[in-house]
Amino acid sequence: MSLTRRWRSKRALRSAQLLDEVVDTQLPLLAAFDEERRRRSADYLAELVALAQDYRYYANGWIDSRELDRRGQRTMNRLARMREESSARLITD
Repeated sequence: MSLTRRWRSKRALRSAQLLDEVVDTQLPLLAAFDEERRRRSADYLAELVALAQDYRYYANGWIDSRELDRRGQRTMNRLARMREESSARLITD
């Protein structure tokens, strides 16, 4: 494994760890939410967990940087759509 690849793998693992920490920090807060908000928040956190897993796949060499970028963009699009749907629901309520 080249030095550059090793550096990128370590960076990907750090990114995955950061996402895990965000999820671990936010997860206990869900108990205080009403059912609908808890469900939306859990879906949001699930997207972050999946993205962290994609970073691990990249670090292990199972996917390339192009695929990681594609998956990351797809995750960001889903998160944006969730926010838009949530905002629209608040406005109509």
